[in-house]
Amino acid sequence: MKTVLMVAEKPSLAQSIAKILSRGNMSSHKGLNGTCSVHEYSGTFAGQPVRFKMTSVCGHVMTLDFLGKYNKWDKVDPAELFSQAPTEKKEANPKLNMVKFLQVEGKGCDYIVLWLDCDKEGENICFEVLDAVLPVMNPTHGGEKTVFRARFSSITDTDICAAMARLGEPDHNEALSVDARQELDLRIGCAFTRFQTKYFQGKYGNLDSSLISFGPCQTPTLGFCVERHDKIQSFKPETYWVLQAKVNVDKDRSLLLDWDRVRVFDREIAQMFLNMTKLEKEAQVEATSRKEKAKQRPLALNTVEMLRVASSSLGMGPQHAMQTAERLYTQGYISYPRTETTHYPENFDLKGPLRQQANHPYWADTVKRLLAEGINRPRKGHDAGDHPPITPMRSATEAELGSEAWRLYEYITRHFIATVSYDCKYLQSTISFRIGPEHFTCTGKTVISPGFTEIMPWQSVPLEESLPTCQRGDTFPVSEMKMLEKQTSPPDYLTEAELITLMEKHGIGTDASIPVHINNICQRNYVTVESGRRLRPTNLGIVLVHGYYKIDAELVLPTIRSAVEKQLNLIAQGKADYRQVLGHTLDVFKRKFHYFVDSIAGMDELMEVSFSPLAATGKPLSRCGKCHRFMKYIQAKPSRLHCSHCDETYTLPQNGTIKLYKELRCPLDDFELVLWSSGSRGKSYPLCPYCSNHPPFRDMKKGMGCNECTHPTCQHSLSMLGIGQCVECESGVLVLDPTSGPKWKVACNKCNVVAHCFENAYRVRVSADTCSTCEAALLAVDFNKAKSPLPGDETQHTGCVFCDPIFQELVELKHAASCHPMHRGGPGRRQGRGRARGRRPPGKPSTRRPKDKMSALAAYFV
Repeated sequence: MKTVLMVAEKPSLAQSIAKILSRGNMSSHKGLNGTCSVHEYSGTFAGQPVRFKMTSVCGHVMTLDFLGKYNKWDKVDPAELFSQAPTEKKEANPKLNMVKFLQVEGKGCDYIVLWLDCDKEGENICFEVLDAVLPVMNPTHGGEKTVFRARFSSITDTDICAAMARLGEPDHNEALSVDARQELDLRIGCAFTRFQTKYFQGKYGNLDSSLISFGPCQTPTLGFCVERHDKIQSFKPETYWVLQAKVNVDKDRSLLLDWDRVRVFDREIAQMFLNMTKLEKEAQVEATSRKEKAKQRPLALNTVEMLRVASSSLGMGPQHAMQTAERLYTQGYISYPRTETTHYPENFDLKGPLRQQANHPYWADTVKRLLAEGINRPRKGHDAGDHPPITPMRSATEAELGSEAWRLYEYITRHFIATVSYDCKYLQSTISFRIGPEHFTCTGKTVISPGFTEIMPWQSVPLEESLPTCQRGDTFPVSEMKMLEKQTSPPDYLTEAELITLMEKHGIGTDASIPVHINNICQRNYVTVESGRRLRPTNLGIVLVHGYYKIDAELVLPTIRSAVEKQLNLIAQGKADYRQVLGHTLDVFKRKFHYFVDSIAGMDELMEVSFSPLAATGKPLSRCGKCHRFMKYIQAKPSRLHCSHCDETYTLPQNGTIKLYKELRCPLDDFELVLWSSGSRGKSYPLCPYCSNHPPFRDMKKGMGCNECTHPTCQHSLSMLGIGQCVECESGVLVLDPTSGPKWKVACNKCNVVAHCFENAYRVRVSADTCSTCEAALLAVDFNKAKSPLPGDETQHTGCVFCDPIFQELVELKHAASCHPMHRGGPGRRQGRGRARGRRPPGKPSTRRPKDKMSALAAYFV
């Protein structure tokens, strides 16, 4: 029997599709990576009985990166990244072992059906999967077709079964357009980012951003925000005057009239008009009109409109809204949420999704009435040729979804019902008055039929006071005539919804990437999100954009990126050559980069006005080992030490606190040590600023602290304080924290495992002896007699933290409250697992893991 491998984009999606196709008659088990499950069932394929295996990936299998030395900022000129630097595809998440997992599941399979998301990114992932699986599949015979692509828009029985019945092929051109975008963004973004980050962080101490990034889409996005800021700053209010008249309809009712001239900007002229009208006692009706008007129902919902509404009305940021929508999609509640289309195909079953809502407690009456009276065909919108508009596929309640997801689902459902409802109809009445020589107007609206506003009440026609019945020539007494002084007001800062509109209008990003670009400028500290989800640029964001305008406006204007997006779309359509587009675009940006580097002084002049130089920033903390003067600790991101005498800057670990470490010095370079800590519940370790930036030994990497230093005799090093291999990660070593007493801690120097031990001991030392069972270093612990937990009132004990039964009750394992990413364990790290003092070469301690006898430590993971 032949085997068909089927691959979806997410584990939850694979389970849902397999459940539909197998009618629930399937067996499931976890794959070798422990994240993706494999669902198996029997069926027919191409007219023959087969065994189906349904599994998934977790987004992109591969990612694009530079090779070797080109990832090291200090060793490569950023200009080389445009053409000379070779790139490679490597696993997007090495911990998942996705390539190996796919090869294990694909080995011996005869066919593959790709159930990846039906957009350009999905097509690209299709070919990443094929690159891994095709080499291990059974060979084909006689040119038999073995690769199939399923195209679907929702996780419903009907759509999934229909997709299985009309399998196609993956689109190589769309996949190439994604490859081109990835390479352009990598090369252009990295070159500009590396240059300006190194240049400005080497000069200024209070930029408060760890990365001064540039992105072909990110930077124009920031440009829109700064452009609005500049308009606000340059705005000069103007005073204007308006006439306001009030007429009495009867004893208890009056009408405010709007001046037909609207406003004038000259006070004397406004006073003249007031003088001409204020003596008039009556307002004469010049004309009346009553017109029936319609407020159109909305177009079908696409991604950009959903993100706009989520931000402006639901208070959800674009990225959060997109993640919520994707979760609703994978759970089968809505159709695919990434679409540019606002037009339903003629053959789309509109009544099916509507019937799903017929018993919903919030809108059942409206839905049943539509189904009984007949739905209204949705308005004709834009057909982008991708997916149908976002549609609710099954009914749900707030209890099922949770409050956040429910709010988005409720909006999507109400919007869909509105698209098949009737327009709102209302009667607009207008009365034109004459008071002296001047004309005034009064308008009122009366709803005839609420139509779609019944389901979208926030769109309803505002209730207005009905106008009196009158005809030409009638008069009403004027009760008040006055002149009001007002001022023009500046525009407000852009909302996320307005920014999304601008990005769509100018072709910056795609429906899928727009949320990412907005999130990036927030994460980089270029803008802050204020009340009403308005985006206010920071000093750094403003100076960067003004600098780009000063040097090369095209770096920040949307025009050049919009042109690139058009070229990428031509690649996707098979109308442009991938290599030619890539080469031409990189050549353009390479020239711009060289001009930018040559002209950087123009941006630097703006930086000098807003930010302080390194020498004038920070507070004295520790002494430099070269000049023995105090270096200043700069706390703003990225935190670092700066010696103004030597003009040297030393980077420090981030996301923690730094303080002087007992005025102790490094034996190698005479720099004073500092202590990094993630807090009382986390981990801490000393480090030498110079060694951390210039590793003294071959097996050390930049950024390491004393707890990873392999110096054979230094009292702060791994060699002297290391105990044994971490019980969780493969490459970490548990190291005693000598600063943690009386609440002593042993922490992994790679991952965030922390063991709290020997509370109230007044001294803990790492012994020269090792455990006979696991070869870990022994700990010598001294307690005060009054607080000793040791049996028989003993105050001293030496033993193994893993194996000694006396110590087992005195150890509690936790995860650190926070930890810098450099400490996470993983394959490919240095393989030291303990300590060495005369017993083993430095950095090559015991590789034996403690077994069952580690008790208190091991119990944490059971």
